[in-house]
Amino acid sequence: MAGRRRWSTEEILDTAAELLRTSDAELFSVRKLAAVLGTDSSSLYRHFRNKTELLRAVADRILAAAMEGYRPEGDWKQRITATALRLREAFGRHPQLAAVWGCYASGGTGSRLVMEEVLQALRTSGLPDEEIPLRYHRIAILLAALISSEAGIGTLTPGEYEQGMEQFRVAVLGADPDRFPALAHFAREIRPLGADRRAAFEEILAAHLARIEAAIP
Repeated sequence: MAGRRRWSTEEILDTAAELLRTSDAELFSVRKLAAVLGTDSSSLYRHFRNKTELLRAVADRILAAAMEGYRPEGDWKQRITATALRLREAFGRHPQLAAVWGCYASGGTGSRLVMEEVLQALRTSGLPDEEIPLRYHRIAILLAALISSEAGIGTLTPGEYEQGMEQFRVAVLGADPDRFPALAHFAREIRPLGADRRAAFEEILAAHLARIEAAIP
């Protein structure tokens, strides 16, 4: 009787990424992944000790793919912005995985590539070395929050998105001016969270980098 196929680590990660891309990350399990591969969970635990380690490895592949072919250009702010936009685009194609990255982070090659580039860029900014780790940490939190938030909208079906838009219109345009005077005043100018996401992303990041620049001796 022929034995079960042995799956490589790369094949397991490819299948896991596709499964996460088409389903809710919270419902993902090693058992479901094993079923898709036609094997049992124990065979996957030879590659990954647990679900968290597997999810971190999948998220790291997105980071590595985002940095593929990257070459530093421009000043330190341009380099960090270019890296951030690469991450935004990569997770935009895999919105379910953005939540995984934001929750579990990553410690693989992809993560190290991103960390190295941001740290190198900050070192060229003129900041004292002792300030750079904290500045890096704040940038990482900002990017994870912005990208995960935006990706969450990308996981909605067209019907769910339109339902949310209708609720937004009712909540904003129908606001009682006596109870919510400021909201009623600005109602027609208030934009939903899904609008102008790239522009908002770039503006928020630029403001943060400008704050760092202002602190450079």
